[in-house]
Amino acid sequence: MHSLLPAVVSLLFLCYGGYVLRSRGVSRISLTFFLLCGTTFCWQFTWAILFQMHDERAALSLAKLGYLLILFLPTTLYHFIAELTAQQGEGRWVALSYAVAGLLGVLLLTSDWLVAGLYRYFFGFYPKAGPLHPLHLVQTALVAGRGLWLLYRRQRMAVSIERTRLRYCLVSLLIYFFASVDYLCNYGVAFYPPGVLFVATSLGLIAQAMVRYKLLADPLEVAATIAHEMRTPLATIRNQSRVLSRCLPDLLTGYQRAVEQRLITPTLSAAQLQYLHQLHQHIETEISRSNFIVDMMLASARSGALARTDFANHSIKKCVDEALASYPFESSMRDKVKVRGNEDFTFFGSDVLLVYVLYNLFKNALHAIKSAGRGEVEIMLAGRQLMVMDTGPGIPDDVLPHVFEPFYSTGGTGMGLAFCQKVITAFGGKIQCESKAGRYTCFLISLPAD
Repeated sequence: MHSLLPAVVSLLFLCYGGYVLRSRGVSRISLTFFLLCGTTFCWQFTWAILFQMHDERAALSLAKLGYLLILFLPTTLYHFIAELTAQQGEGRWVALSYAVAGLLGVLLLTSDWLVAGLYRYFFGFYPKAGPLHPLHLVQTALVAGRGLWLLYRRQRMAVSIERTRLRYCLVSLLIYFFASVDYLCNYGVAFYPPGVLFVATSLGLIAQAMVRYKLLADPLEVAATIAHEMRTPLATIRNQSRVLSRCLPDLLTGYQRAVEQRLITPTLSAAQLQYLHQLHQHIETEISRSNFIVDMMLASARSGALARTDFANHSIKKCVDEALASYPFESSMRDKVKVRGNEDFTFFGSDVLLVYVLYNLFKNALHAIKSAGRGEVEIMLAGRQLMVMDTGPGIPDDVLPHVFEPFYSTGGTGMGLAFCQKVITAFGGKIQCESKAGRYTCFLISLPAD
């Protein structure tokens, strides 16, 4: 009878993990959540068997096996939170926590330092804490506290919708901590361990948040939706701008004549008048730049469903020429872009997507030289390779290994270079980044023979 609850709940955890994987697809976050659910399933399923056993020696072996999974459970939860909050810097601490859990696991299986026998309670056997068991409690408190801090800090910085979702997870994690009441049974307090109910409630809430409340909504998908919706207001602004361009010259002419006839006191300077005469052009330029950004975001979203059946052979030189001709350069920035080694070759892929890759590389390079106030951008075609290099400030050594990671950013959206890598990889090629802080940044695209 006492085994019924852990047996049923253990199957519930498998359903949680499978539900998220099937509903949200395979990703680093959904996989770590499945790992968390799988670890919890094994722990509770082992307990369901343990409560039915009568042979103490066999029960001790099974108890140690079940406790081996408990040792890793806090780390899998910490791992999930690190992925959920997109904290790349947590990777080394997650690995360290897994290593500590592994070391404790070795001690568990080879000695009595963590589990020093069994208690015989009214519901069955239960592991007795050994002299080093408090180390596991300390590790659990540290990683759980760190996970709480990551969620709390991220939800404070998040926008309103994401903040609500993260608060949902924060509450779920607080519920999860009530499961620690089960540790009292390891120290001789006799009561039926209710912790599994808190764990089941917590993970169930997180699973619901991940699916029903779109906790794992693909940011590219969200960005594409927002970008698509921007088309309508941009079109409206363009129409209003054209009306303004037809009416404003007459208004300015009337103003200037009134000033000449001394009918009114001049309130606009010559520079302001000149700006108003060019206002329509300024608005058109900003609308074009905004539409350009919308196109890039939509292209980034489409890259998630690349199909080689849509690929064909294209000229790399034509793609470079098209990108240079259509990129919305600011003022004299086009003069800072030089093309050298103009050797053409064909590649098998999508010319449209490669142009958007070049747009991203141009955008980063031009931003770099503009922020540095110096430098130029060099494009070179040679030997089935395309190079885009800027002589701007370069990329810091601690940032360089992460430039292709999705949503890793020091200022932008963090989507651009991840998109570039996804596209070039789909073409069967490779994109690499080399940089020296204070000197240059170079992106090298290598494409195979078609």
